[in-house]
Amino acid sequence: MNDITKESPDAVTEVAASNAKPKGKGRFASAQPVLEKLFDLYPKLFGARFLPLKLGIFQELMAAHPEVFKRDELKTALGVHTRSTRYLQCVAAGLKRHDLQGNPVEDVAPEHVFLSVVELFARRQARTEEDLLPKLQNQLASVYEKSGLTRADYLARIGTPSEPVAAVLDQAVAQVDLQRARRTALLKAFEASGKTVAEFADSLGMPEREVQAVLTR
Repeated sequence: MNDITKESPDAVTEVAASNAKPKGKGRFASAQPVLEKLFDLYPKLFGARFLPLKLGIFQELMAAHPEVFKRDELKTALGVHTRSTRYLQCVAAGLKRHDLQGNPVEDVAPEHVFLSVVELFARRQARTEEDLLPKLQNQLASVYEKSGLTRADYLARIGTPSEPVAAVLDQAVAQVDLQRARRTALLKAFEASGKTVAEFADSLGMPEREVQAVLTR
């Protein structure tokens, strides 16, 4: 199962499990003819630039092309596609899910973005001796901030990751929460001051542009 069926979670939620299975070249090779057909039919989704697929797109493809695709072969091909590094990258980037016409239709769930970021980290870390955890922390801080969720809601949705990701996630969330608290305090102080942005920035000894950026976030 993968994220293109209505009844299943996003493919990235199954990345860890899928990585434990033997991949081999057979699965990819068998999926190639179907992937090529998908590219021909929907180059906006399966072309040079991948886009996150809307939930339920598997059923839509079967309904639109019953004479072209066999159910099991399409599932296999979409599984290969949605577990590819390029697909995970577009999910991790926070792009919206798209329908068959290439139109953005819905946000990718925060937990799916998180799992894509973590899986990409694992793949990259396996290929280098460089410690990529600091970069992972910055990425996790960014996706947490963009989610707009509270700490409790975010952690409830993503579950409990294994170490060392759990420790890095805790640091990333704490970093963002501190920034949010500072922005809230600054906004309250500005509203109570009765000053213009320029006057308020001058009273704090901060650049006006920096204060304006914080107040308008």
